[in-house]
Amino acid sequence: MTDQEDPPIDENHLIAERRAKLAKLRERGNPFPNDFRRNALAGHLLTAYGQKSTESLEAEAIAVSVAGRLRAKRVMGKASFAKIEDSSGAIQLFLQQQALGPSYDEFKTWDIGDVIGAEGTLFRTKTGELSVRAVQIRLLTKSLRPLPDKWHGIADTELRYRRRYVDLIMNE
Repeated sequence: MTDQEDPPIDENHLIAERRAKLAKLRERGNPFPNDFRRNALAGHLLTAYGQKSTESLEAEAIAVSVAGRLRAKRVMGKASFAKIEDSSGAIQLFLQQQALGPSYDEFKTWDIGDVIGAEGTLFRTKTGELSVRAVQIRLLTKSLRPLPDKWHGIADTELRYRRRYVDLIMNE
């Protein structure tokens, strides 16, 4: 191995880090809250509001509450984007430190695979993607095991059958 290559990722080390994060959540109280209620699914939002213009979305100020598995996150200082996926599809969240306060700093520590909930209003980004401008976010369930590589998934057919739950998370 040359010093240009990344060292292999030790899955046990990642699981240990996530268990430590879960222990911190337990110290603060209930790590698995059951009081968050979503009022919309990502796929339904995209179908109902996907064709609306930026101006009409801003005029209507449609408040939504969505929840799903965190599939991607891009942290850029005081603002971030996250992609969550539920049973109907995926939607993007726009998160700002100014709007979220301390929960924004918590968001930065969350891992891909965690289940989160967000409340906010629908809007269209500069690139034209329908998104939720979050005013509140919560961690609903901590993922202890990392998801397989996004691009390769589970290549071994036998492993796909033995770990069907992972296959269902990764593939439509």
